[in-house]
Amino acid sequence: MGLSQALSAALAGVNTTQQSLSVIAGNVANANTPGYVEETSTQVEVASGGNAGTSVDNTGINRDLNTLLQGQLWQETSGASYADQASDLYQQLQQIYGTPGSSSSFDAIYNNFTSALQALSSNPSSTSGQSAVIGAAQTLTQNLNSMTGSIQQLRTQAEQGIASDVQSANGLITQIAQINQQLQASSAADSTTATLEDQRDQDVTQLAQLMNVNVVQNSGNQISLFTGTGQQLVSGSQASQLSFDNAGTLTATSLWSANPSQDGVGTITLTSPGGATTDLIASNAIQSGQIAAYLQMRDTILPQAQNQLDELANQMAQSLSNVTTSGTAVTAGAQSGYSVDVGSVLPGNSLQLTYTDSSNVQHTITVVSLGQGGSLPLQTSPANPNNQIIGVDFSGGVSSVAAQLNAAFGGNLQFSNPSGTTLQVLNAGGTTNVVNALSATSTVTSLTSGGAQLPLFTDNGQPITGALTAAGSQTTGLAGSIAVNSALVATPSGLVTYAANTAAGDPTRPNFILNQMTNAALTFSPTTGIGSAQSPYSGTLTDYMSQIVSQQSQAANAATSLQQGQDTVLSALQQRFNTQSGVNIDTEMSNLIALQNAYGANARVMSTVDQLMSTLLQVVQ
Repeated sequence: MGLSQALSAALAGVNTTQQSLSVIAGNVANANTPGYVEETSTQVEVASGGNAGTSVDNTGINRDLNTLLQGQLWQETSGASYADQASDLYQQLQQIYGTPGSSSSFDAIYNNFTSALQALSSNPSSTSGQSAVIGAAQTLTQNLNSMTGSIQQLRTQAEQGIASDVQSANGLITQIAQINQQLQASSAADSTTATLEDQRDQDVTQLAQLMNVNVVQNSGNQISLFTGTGQQLVSGSQASQLSFDNAGTLTATSLWSANPSQDGVGTITLTSPGGATTDLIASNAIQSGQIAAYLQMRDTILPQAQNQLDELANQMAQSLSNVTTSGTAVTAGAQSGYSVDVGSVLPGNSLQLTYTDSSNVQHTITVVSLGQGGSLPLQTSPANPNNQIIGVDFSGGVSSVAAQLNAAFGGNLQFSNPSGTTLQVLNAGGTTNVVNALSATSTVTSLTSGGAQLPLFTDNGQPITGALTAAGSQTTGLAGSIAVNSALVATPSGLVTYAANTAAGDPTRPNFILNQMTNAALTFSPTTGIGSAQSPYSGTLTDYMSQIVSQQSQAANAATSLQQGQDTVLSALQQRFNTQSGVNIDTEMSNLIALQNAYGANARVMSTVDQLMSTLLQVVQ
């Protein structure tokens, strides 16, 4: 090797060493920078003066990145973010029920009501006892109203959280596409390439906190992003856009629906660069991350909590105000059956009919009176296909009711309106069907109906029947509007007086109210999440309330456990990632010493060549 070649090799060594030192300096400076990946310079031997391997060059800067581990980290980031947000909302929901054992807790307020009823039952003529029951009942309804308001505040909080997160996600998606475009024009040797890749990875991490994403590494330092169900968010420099039609303040009737005309909350729409749109909620595309937690709480968890309170309010009211009248046996020639007066049936009330067909199979039919514009197609019970429910419009009179029922069951039964408000059902002529029973359940609206039943609670002054109208079920949101009957507030003696001649100390009605509130076995709707369609929950109101508190407590504990588990997994993965791809100061210092030695060696070569060249020039002169 000649002197010029030696000088050239030493100079190349100094240059590449300086570049490597600069990389190490950057690593050390960013050792604590979130998302920074350790960088290394790539050096290759090159030919110099026709001699292979006599020089060195720096071909670029590489990131020491484990992409498989990074993908797992993004996935667990979404899971941990979901768990954190869900746990936080669950803890806020728990506060709504109050601290168990405290005087302001949900169950304590109900127990105060039943305790007041117990005292009144022992001394019905006590005016102070009557007033105490009214006061305790008002406290109970006000608590239900307040709990409803708090649950809807949480749902509104989730709605606003989704709106904010969608806006943030849009910014990140756009920024990732822009970085893709910048990286297309950069080269591996460009010092900004690794910095751009770090920034893009950090943006993906932040996006993963909001929603689960799938990342596909493409050629040319490009990545593509997809939702969990495959909708594309980013492709090269092209970014899709998310939009959210914020519904603002939510109420108990503001519920999500895949049908846009029935949707009462905001939905997330993805618009591709080509203009195609996708409803990400209907397609279940967001399954993890903070947005998924908000959606789960807004559309499932919190509506179910509201549903549980609504069912409590509904059963509490109807167990006191509903009265069932058994039908009277009738015959018409060879036909037999029953008749019942349906003049008191209100929208939401029902008829109960049982008959045995020619195959000796018993059928139970529930006929629900519909409100204006309400609908209820014929339904079959999951527990027993022979138990059916049908909605019928009673507004056209009993003859119309009979015609509607004949259209539904005319092959087996014959319905008619023999007179007034009487509905009659017989076995159809020529069949061996047997009508076993017919009864009507109606809601008492008067305090002096002559029976123990009374409308102690109302819905904004209206009877509570669970009516189905075009606006939906009266039960939806009932816990937010239930109140003590204003007539009872004005005249508390109505808690005792059920007829004109009721004695002041008659315990009939107080005993009835107390029994219904504490001992009556009621069947609760499986839509509450307590019990199932095949086996609905049956028990007292106090039992049902305990089920609500217990279920919500267990769900909150499970959410906390999930949060702790996800945070542990995420922390472990982050530590592994930092170990493999982060900056190790000890390693950097070791590399720094090696590079300093190399720099010194190259510098000595250059100095020696300089001395030799000077000596050679002196000899020549």
